[in-house]
Amino acid sequence: MALAVNSLAQILVLLVIISVLLSYVMDPYHPVRRGIDNIIQPMLDPLRRIIPPVGGLDFSPLVLILLIQFLARIIVGLLS
Repeated sequence: MALAVNSLAQILVLLVIISVLLSYVMDPYHPVRRGIDNIIQPMLDPLRRIIPPVGGLDFSPLVLILLIQFLARIIVGLLS
């Protein structure tokens, strides 16, 4: 079960990174980007309400990655 939690966390982190990279190079209405955004945006939206952009930079994806990793470690620790 711990392996599944770690794998899911790694997939989510990878999707966040891909979402950030695609936001620079791909049209927001492209089907691939929309598919990834449909997974990631519901997790980012609450963070964006709390964390304002600093100097035009959005740090909410970084915070989301840290939260995913933190929660995965807690869950794996509880399962072990």
